[in-house]
Amino acid sequence: MPIELPREIRTQAVASIQRFFRENMEEPIGNMDAEALLDFFLQEIGPAAYNKAVLDVQERLQLRVSEIDMEVHEDEFPYWRKSGRQGRK
Repeated sequence: MPIELPREIRTQAVASIQRFFRENMEEPIGNMDAEALLDFFLQEIGPAAYNKAVLDVQERLQLRVSEIDMEVHEDEFPYWRKSGRQGRK
């Protein structure tokens, strides 16, 4: 499943890449080259980051699901324990 960014996010990402090159590299990078670099990162590295994020979410959801039992558990057949009654003997 290819990672697609909304146009606004893509524009911001390209601008960020260009700024990075301006401030950290000897040569600036043009708009088309920055877009090509972004596409490369999204195709090559994006899936690894995406898969890690999915794994993190699965772990958090599993933890929450395991906590649900403690939050909503109700003892079954509590009548006799709560009332202190023994019933007829």
